[in-house]
Amino acid sequence: MANEGTTEGTHQREYRVEELAEAAGITVRTVRFYRERGLIPPPRREGRIAWYGEHHLARLRTIAALLERGHTLNGIADLAAAFESGRDVGEVLGLGEPTEEEPVRLTPEQLADHFGDQVTPENFAAALDLGYLATDGEEIVHVSRRLLDVSAALVKEGIPLSAVLAAAARVRAHADALAALFADLLHDHADGDADVVRLRPLAKSVVEAEISMALDRHLRALNS
Repeated sequence: MANEGTTEGTHQREYRVEELAEAAGITVRTVRFYRERGLIPPPRREGRIAWYGEHHLARLRTIAALLERGHTLNGIADLAAAFESGRDVGEVLGLGEPTEEEPVRLTPEQLADHFGDQVTPENFAAALDLGYLATDGEEIVHVSRRLLDVSAALVKEGIPLSAVLAAAARVRAHADALAALFADLLHDHADGDADVVRLRPLAKSVVEAEISMALDRHLRALNS
């Protein structure tokens, strides 16, 4: 039977290995294999009983999502080692300076608070592919508080999370093209790296204004 442990006043559900395997949809042998490979952290020991937490279940779901996307166990092991070696989350996620985005650390329960039953393996895998989500030790990390809040707001308005993520993938391609255009412009005409950083907000403002006007045009066309 699952145990309701307490950590710093917060109730955390814990599982025996058989319960963890059932919740993750895998076999006990697979759980133990992942543990031996270092893909999940050690359980908490209470005498001869090993207790696994929600962070173990989240890690197992992450592994399943990555395997579904064609990643190898060796590659997943390298990623897990990178997170647990103390490297900065921003570095692992590919965030560089300058940036205005603030990564957010979440428990699996907090992620579910944002998106409810739409935190499916398919949506989790899509978010991993986009780089929106990663795991860091016992936590899930979202790359951007702003994107997390906007995505959750859209879902609360009735838009399926799968549709939000699909749109995000298309936006990413267009955003990369726009960023490349302005990066080249600033590189060619700015006077050194400091000047590029200084002019970056101006390039961003152009993009925001154009997107705002384009969105207005399309919404008017849809309503006409």
